[in-house]
Amino acid sequence: MAERNGRGLPRRWVVSAVTMSVAGVATAAYGATRGVGHEGAAASPSRTPAQPVPTTPAVDWIGQARTRIETYVRQYDGHLAVAALDRRGSAAVTVGARRFETASIVKVDILAALLLRQRPPGRALSSANRELAEAMIRSSDNDAASALWQKIEGSRGLTAANRTLGLRETKPRSQWGRTTTTVADQIRLLGALTSPTGPLTAQDRRFVMGLMSTVVPEQRWGVTAGRAPGNRGTYVKNGWDTADADGGRWLVNSIGRVVEDRHDWLVAVLSDHHVSREAGVRVVEKAATYILRELRAAAAHDTPAQG
Repeated sequence: MAERNGRGLPRRWVVSAVTMSVAGVATAAYGATRGVGHEGAAASPSRTPAQPVPTTPAVDWIGQARTRIETYVRQYDGHLAVAALDRRGSAAVTVGARRFETASIVKVDILAALLLRQRPPGRALSSANRELAEAMIRSSDNDAASALWQKIEGSRGLTAANRTLGLRETKPRSQWGRTTTTVADQIRLLGALTSPTGPLTAQDRRFVMGLMSTVVPEQRWGVTAGRAPGNRGTYVKNGWDTADADGGRWLVNSIGRVVEDRHDWLVAVLSDHHVSREAGVRVVEKAATYILRELRAAAAHDTPAQG
């Protein structure tokens, strides 16, 4: 009879059970090691599936700036419109679709129309026309503007030129200062006057910008107030007048360009219903300063970090 242990089991059963137990541990250990180290091993059914890494949605900094600018303009109840575009980036905003009377900012449009009539394109103006153009832009001379208005055939000539320049919302009147426009169209005009792919030759673009950069000191207000320290150049043309239809209140407009190290801003601010010219100038300058400050900050957030 086989020998029994203290619990009455045969010795060979005990030995056999121990041997199977050791073998089972070894097999489990081998399987665990193989499951960890072997890339082709099937995933353990009890393992928690990997969760996707959460991502933060991209912030629309320009959109946020646009919302703040819209709120700012809304306080003027339709008597203010602003637009700006960075020729070196993607920052751009247009707030306000209303047409305003141009007053003297239309003089830039008249000059562009005069240059477009030159044959061949880019031909220098006659000395007489050049003198009129200089007086019209630099000191906003109205007699000079009226003389050149006749040379471009008035509203008909300006309408034809505006088609070439890409303007869509500017309506010439028989009196040049009563022409109506929008801030969007003024940005289109400034774009045509600065773009290498625009309808004007490089020589003509330099001529226009040269005059807008040398406006007499007492008229260098408006969008130039929005320039940052260390700016590389400012170009401006302003317009102001009283409006009979508005009880003699003032309309004050400013268009121009502000060139900086990282930006090349085209800016237009149109406004009316001011109690005085000085009050209108303050509104225009505050608006230009605000819109450029907002867009600069937004553009800085959008600029990728340099590695």
